[in-house]
Amino acid sequence: MSSEQDDAQRFDPAVFLNAVRASPSMRSYPPKGTIFSQGDVGDAVFYLREGQVKLSHQSPQGKDAVIGFVAAGDFFGESCLGSSAARMSTATAVTASSVVRVEKAVMLRILRDEPQFSQAFIAHLLARNIRIEEDLVDQLFNSSEKRLARALLLLANFERGDTATVKIRQSTLAEMIGTTRSRVSFFINKFRRLGYVDMRGGIRVKRALLNVILGD
Repeated sequence: MSSEQDDAQRFDPAVFLNAVRASPSMRSYPPKGTIFSQGDVGDAVFYLREGQVKLSHQSPQGKDAVIGFVAAGDFFGESCLGSSAARMSTATAVTASSVVRVEKAVMLRILRDEPQFSQAFIAHLLARNIRIEEDLVDQLFNSSEKRLARALLLLANFERGDTATVKIRQSTLAEMIGTTRSRVSFFINKFRRLGYVDMRGGIRVKRALLNVILGD
């Protein structure tokens, strides 16, 4: 591995953002706290240091849909850097969350002047784009059972360990994967019987849940 790759691997955007002279603001949000709302002016980019954030959209008919979740270590609200003047979604804290807010003008300057940060941010955008494509394929071709398993594994950040606890309402999971709460409850009970999850302090997701996705 090259020294450049080593540097990129060690780079922590949160540490960098705290060190820049512009002093981006840090805020804490309780569960269900609104970070920004659909229709708000897009004037800042956000970085989630701790917690979990839900992104949702409301149709003109008033129907709400969960369109994604943000995990610790991810940016969100970055569409304001393009041509989008207004927020297309609402960002709400799912758990107690610590969020860094960086003004749009400051973010654009950092991206221009700091190549190491730009590299990390572009990697984030590419990963987000891949995730959107995977979500679309998931919705089009996978059963609701597989969609639920994938959603739980993503929420648990299973790459970082063998088990992790997800604290999320079953009704929110139902909105996220496009099914009913009763079906989510049915599948979670099935996963529990198979030993893929348990319900101690939330939904404790085990790596073995991958078997649901990998199976025929």
